[in-house]
Amino acid sequence: MSVEHESADSMEIPSPGEADDVSADEESVRPSGPSATRRLIRRWRARWRPILAAAFATATIAVPVGVYFLQYRPAQRLDDTATHQAVQAASDGAAAVVSYSYDNLDRDIARAKSLSTGEFLAYYSKFSQDFVAPAATKGHLIATAKVLRAAAIELHPDSAVVLVFMNQNTSSKEKPQPLTTASSVVVTLTKVNGSWLIAKLDPL
Repeated sequence: MSVEHESADSMEIPSPGEADDVSADEESVRPSGPSATRRLIRRWRARWRPILAAAFATATIAVPVGVYFLQYRPAQRLDDTATHQAVQAASDGAAAVVSYSYDNLDRDIARAKSLSTGEFLAYYSKFSQDFVAPAATKGHLIATAKVLRAAAIELHPDSAVVLVFMNQNTSSKEKPQPLTTASSVVVTLTKVNGSWLIAKLDPL
């Protein structure tokens, strides 16, 4: 008896509501006039609504992905190229400004000037003429800068700000053994005729 009782419990007996649903589904399969047609339409809508929703979701994802690969990625590559050019220009310019040799002063100062513009060019021209050249010639000074790291802080179409870390080795007639000094500068660049030039240089 107990076995039969357990078997009866394991059977799923539909409730009255479920029985109504089953009978309704069975009736909806058999067309029986306008009401049966409406039920078929409702069932079709219910079945295809998730599929259409999934297709719409896929489309909404695909559109921004396409925009990303077609527009953003090329723009990002352009930004990366511009950033690299600005950082390289700031590194080269900063190193040139603080690098000079008493036996090649004209060449070294001319190079630094070629990488400068505006007020900074005017300042450097006067400073190199009034202080750097006389001191370098008298003391046989040789200064060589090596950039360690550099990173862009700001980047705009025609201006940029770059932080540059470098070491400067300086030797003289009295102290031929080079003395290494670490320094960091903030370089403000301006684009002139397609080239990045130093417009301002602030030691930190």
